[in-house]
Amino acid sequence: MAKRRGNGEGSIYRRKDGLWVGQYKIHAPNGIKSKYIYSKNRKDVAAKLAKAIAERDSGFVFDSGSLRVAEYLGKWLETVRGTVRERTWKRSEEIVRIHLVPSLGKTRLDRLSTLQLQSLYSSKLDSGLSARTVRMIHSILHKALKQAVRWALIPRNVTEAVSPPREQTKEIRPLSEEEAKRLLRAVRGDKLEALYVLAITSGLRSGEILALRWTDLDLQAGTLQVKRTVFNGQIEAPKTLKGRRSIKLTKNSIRALQKHRKVGEWVFCTKVGTPVSVHNLHNRSWKPLLKKTGLPLDTRFHDLRHT
Repeated sequence: MAKRRGNGEGSIYRRKDGLWVGQYKIHAPNGIKSKYIYSKNRKDVAAKLAKAIAERDSGFVFDSGSLRVAEYLGKWLETVRGTVRERTWKRSEEIVRIHLVPSLGKTRLDRLSTLQLQSLYSSKLDSGLSARTVRMIHSILHKALKQAVRWALIPRNVTEAVSPPREQTKEIRPLSEEEAKRLLRAVRGDKLEALYVLAITSGLRSGEILALRWTDLDLQAGTLQVKRTVFNGQIEAPKTLKGRRSIKLTKNSIRALQKHRKVGEWVFCTKVGTPVSVHNLHNRSWKPLLKKTGLPLDTRFHDLRHT
């Protein structure tokens, strides 16, 4: 018969063969798990049980069992969904699925090593990935393993001993006045002419421009309200309160938008009425435009914000 103890204190009982058993519970990958301690006398079991429970309550119990990295990352993604922006979660899921699981998925969580991670980062760089993307892989894995430490599945976060590649920040190169004029001449009459005029004169990001609804504009007053952004087809509120702001439109922007005015919800939309994709804007419209105008091919749409 088990001796009754307080909640979380475990229990001690004697088996039919005479062996004493101490039983207590811990949080494991698949939920609450029972752990057992055995001895020939009750006093030893009681002492070992008290020590085990103290270690559990102090966070020194590590029990990932045979849990593999792939399984753990899947569970981690499930727990963080809804606690971060949907765009952030989708990017994390993509990094896990494309870069982490194929390389580390079969490794036991408690046997993941710094050498494995350093080799992974090097191989990703060699395959052509940018330092920025590799740093993102590192960041997401770091967050996931930090949670594993909190859950007492592993004793330490191995990413803390790994050096991710340094990201080289590209210098912003605003267009000169002549380049801006050349660009605007090139888009005259284009279906996205108003978009480029707005990008050059307002300082808005591409995701903010593509998320504009006609209700955000007051062309008579010459103002624009930034209320949302779009990325990968996902409409979201700005990350910060400062992201919600009012913009004073220039006369050129007002004229371009009046000329662009059309029936529909979104200011810049596809034939089916959905917002233009940021990816399509940057790759199908912006890059060909650079060739057409003779501007440097490494000029980014982002640079228009500083022109």
